[in-house]
Amino acid sequence: MFSSDDVKKSNPKLTLLPLIALIFYEVSGGPFGVEDSVRAGAGPLLSLLGFCIFPLIWSIPEALVTAELATTFPDNGGYVVWISSAFGPFWGFQEGFWKWFSGVMDNALYPVLFLDYLKHSLPIFTLTIARIPALLGITFSLTYLNYRGLHIVGLSAVLLALFSLFPFLIMAILSIPLIRPRRWLVVDLHKVDWRGYFNNMFWNLNYWDKASTLAGEVENPSKTFPKALLGGLVLVISSYLIPLLAGTGALRSSPSEWADGYFAQVGMLIGGFWLKLWIQAAAAMSNLGLFEAEMSSDAFQLLGMSKMGMLPAVFSSRSKYGTPTVSILFSATGVIFLSWMSFQEIVEFLNFLYAIGMLLEFAAFITLRLKEPNLYRPYRIPLQTFWAAMLCLPPALLLVLVMCLASLRTFFVSGAVILLGFILYPVLVQAKHKNWITFEVEPPSKGCQQSHSELSDQENKDFELLVSSPSACVEEELSLMQSDSKPS
Repeated sequence: MFSSDDVKKSNPKLTLLPLIALIFYEVSGGPFGVEDSVRAGAGPLLSLLGFCIFPLIWSIPEALVTAELATTFPDNGGYVVWISSAFGPFWGFQEGFWKWFSGVMDNALYPVLFLDYLKHSLPIFTLTIARIPALLGITFSLTYLNYRGLHIVGLSAVLLALFSLFPFLIMAILSIPLIRPRRWLVVDLHKVDWRGYFNNMFWNLNYWDKASTLAGEVENPSKTFPKALLGGLVLVISSYLIPLLAGTGALRSSPSEWADGYFAQVGMLIGGFWLKLWIQAAAAMSNLGLFEAEMSSDAFQLLGMSKMGMLPAVFSSRSKYGTPTVSILFSATGVIFLSWMSFQEIVEFLNFLYAIGMLLEFAAFITLRLKEPNLYRPYRIPLQTFWAAMLCLPPALLLVLVMCLASLRTFFVSGAVILLGFILYPVLVQAKHKNWITFEVEPPSKGCQQSHSELSDQENKDFELLVSSPSACVEEELSLMQSDSKPS
């Protein structure tokens, strides 16, 4: 659509601070939504322990695996490239479809939550006649911001993060004289809602891998990504623990009062009405940051899949701002269609799909360690393969637990999405083989062609979707992607 030189001039690469802000919004966006962990945990104790322990057994392993694989494969598509390299394009496509669908479901939450905070000050948004146009207007406006360039999204994320977190820093300072540490120890194990508790913890601490789909847009990813993931980890955990310690330690409120949006009330009780308004405004703006970060990752994931030959070439077309126009519009359309679902339904559905995808990512990480021990890894987890596998065991068990706690409806809906992915893959293979739709066509090298000729007929059928792409040959893909990350 536009020349590569024009795209590069109008699309500066992401640097460290904007990438930290994007990771922060991919994972968290602030303490908005963690209130329910106090209610589900029947007191502050389990919530505080959860945000201390879960990062150790879940967030840190996921962030470390992401750092190793994102720097090994510094290309758009992220985990789709990892899975394809480890298990082939069929499973790479399934991973991409599950993660994209869960990401779009997640993004459908944020315009709704934005209006939920505004309706406390502007009751007109409780009316359907005003709410629907507002939802569409917010979605279209934020989609346009994504269209204008990833560097603009990154800068916006930095400013939104500062605005959203600053009132909680003030609240924490004002709460110090009121804090009574014994209040942190309150818990009633007989009233704990374990399904709600684990789903809340998981939802508030996942998505560390989402930024990997932007790896091709990051300046010097081999050095920037590990630093950004570390900065994001510290920022996310601090943004949860500090407000929770302040609110639960300073107030004698019942656990049942801790529902979504309760931090605004906490702000009023500690600092006054002005702090409540600031927290409500921060919550509303934070939802915009969450939407922007998620939309960017979803769109660039589709672009990466198109470049790999998994999706039609139209998904990799870029605007003059360097953004994948069709991929953005496709993701925005999914958001609009899914915005009718309730908060609890969306969280449980997307957690289930995300859990399946993460199990596949951990398996790919270990497989690549075994299959490609000498692969150049700019950042490598400082553990031997056996201990690296042990690092993945606790989060894998947590993923299985979250899936086991899901409702029958979630099993049914997720099963339907998985089945749809299994059907879409051969349909796209046939569309590419019959030239019904234009796909990215880059002639493979002789070495890659030779490796394909040695495959059995069945294997060739499985790999047809990527046969014209550099990703068709795993060894070729590894060398091509790493040529940019190796030091000269």
